[in-house]
Amino acid sequence: MRNSHELTALRERAVRLRREGKSRRQIKEVLGVIGNNTLNQLLRDEPLPPGTGRTGLCRVQGAWRHDRQAAVSGMNTSKPRHFDQLRGQAVALRRAGKSVRQIKQILGPIGNGALQEALRGEPPPEWTRRPNAKDDLHAKARDLRLQGLDYEEIVARLGVSKSSVSLWVRDLPRPPRVAPDECARRTSERMRRYWTAERRVRATRRAMASAAAAADIGGLTDREIVIAGAIAYWCEGAKNKPHRRADRVTFANSDPELISFFLLFLDVAGIPRSDLAFQLQIHETADVVSAERFWLAMTGAQPEQFRKTSLKRHNPGTTRKNTSDGYYGCLRVDVKRSCVLYRKIEGWASAVTRTAAAPD
Repeated sequence: MRNSHELTALRERAVRLRREGKSRRQIKEVLGVIGNNTLNQLLRDEPLPPGTGRTGLCRVQGAWRHDRQAAVSGMNTSKPRHFDQLRGQAVALRRAGKSVRQIKQILGPIGNGALQEALRGEPPPEWTRRPNAKDDLHAKARDLRLQGLDYEEIVARLGVSKSSVSLWVRDLPRPPRVAPDECARRTSERMRRYWTAERRVRATRRAMASAAAAADIGGLTDREIVIAGAIAYWCEGAKNKPHRRADRVTFANSDPELISFFLLFLDVAGIPRSDLAFQLQIHETADVVSAERFWLAMTGAQPEQFRKTSLKRHNPGTTRKNTSDGYYGCLRVDVKRSCVLYRKIEGWASAVTRTAAAPD
């Protein structure tokens, strides 16, 4: 570490060598081991000797700090000799609406770094600003913040990230604390909006999975229809009990598609549609007439094949969920003279269920 006396002596020698026309490299060779930063300090405000260094344009772009003003003044004496003059001209041009490229063309050769330093703190003119895809979202976010919304609510409204919202509105005052009732209301509203969108997404996902599974099955052969129909009956149809054997085929369900499949199963099993009898079972508060028309059209049966509708009395103590327009009650299908068919179904179902119990 050199003391002040040594630095003063070094500066005098360096300045003398510079005024003799020596270059930086030559000065360093004469003075010995000395760093670039130290030499910069020693030669501050000393102009370059004529004929040394690169051309003026290169010196402006790559000159050392203490040589920059000298290089600029050496290239064009009409340009400012001091940084304050350069800044004054650059700022005046910027405020006149000039771009950086136009300012460089007017002031002559000048480095990007020097011009940026001269224009520090001066905003660019509006016509030079590039449009931002989120400018409208930025304005909306600030407006929502001024309305008192918090970050989560703004994110939910605009569909942007929380970090973007924070960047856009962090200079605005924080909204006052929300009352508990209002906070609960906002939370409920956020959940409602979330599930409104999420239910559609999940419904689409379910439909795609169901369609893919249906495509895997494809069409069914008569044998496959018999197997599936027997299992469907064994799950939903009437079966013999140990204390009571009826050997009668009776199938009841509220799903129109399952009823349609059971009728297809009976067709494949060789049962004519004329051997079928139907009965509607429905709540007395439902639209009975519309339900009767629906099942009559769906089965394609004759009206005389439908027995008297069975009405279930309404119980005010229970809360029914099946009250929509798509509620048509439950349809019971009876097969006349079905003793032989029942025993076949029993055998088919037993063959399927024994498969799981059979050893490998």
